[in-house]
Amino acid sequence: MFLVCLFTRINRFSLTFKMIIYGVYIVSKSGGLIFNLDNNVPRIEHEKTFTYPLDIILDYSPKKVSVVFNRKDGINVGHILVAVNGMVVNGATLEDGRDVKTLLETADNYPLNLKFGRPKMTTNEKIFLASMFYPLFAIASQLSPENKSSGIELLETDTFTLHCFQTLTGVKFIVVSETGLVGMDILLRKIYELYSDYALKNPFYSLEMPIRCELFDSKLQLLLDMIEKTGINNLDK
Repeated sequence: MFLVCLFTRINRFSLTFKMIIYGVYIVSKSGGLIFNLDNNVPRIEHEKTFTYPLDIILDYSPKKVSVVFNRKDGINVGHILVAVNGMVVNGATLEDGRDVKTLLETADNYPLNLKFGRPKMTTNEKIFLASMFYPLFAIASQLSPENKSSGIELLETDTFTLHCFQTLTGVKFIVVSETGLVGMDILLRKIYELYSDYALKNPFYSLEMPIRCELFDSKLQLLLDMIEKTGINNLDK
């Protein structure tokens, strides 16, 4: 009896405690990404003072300066250079117009304080990941020992959890959140309701096409803001 009561209290606490939602994605029945929202993506940045020569190898392209080899104090391959001595890096140049490569390859400029961060995913990268999730979902359904499997509903890592809800028409609603949250199925169905009310009923929207509806965007953002502040409990079941 005590264990049941304890679980109930913990479960209610989880439903009312502040929740962090990183992003929302909607994938069409054919596997295309038709909507995405970056809601609360944490900025991952690492700052360190370097001496000459650099013990990490950088690639200098016109659009970004990125780490291509070695790692150090949280700075990993793929991270991009964000700032030098507090001055923001724009592509391959600093705010004052100086060339980053020339600056970093000149020994007299050291020591230098370099700030690196994880780059934001581009739209094309998100489209590619959505197309990859589609066959994984199908494979999971086929691997099930039972017929009519619902496919992937939950993917959990040490840093985030992916929640998925597929409608009868094959449209997938995906929410990426912090770990340890409960009641996310309620949120997924609420997002589905918003999609039905403000996207599908929009006379200018065509199925399988990207969702561009300001009313849907605003209603979804209000829903996520409420969830993050007050939890799932205040939603109508």
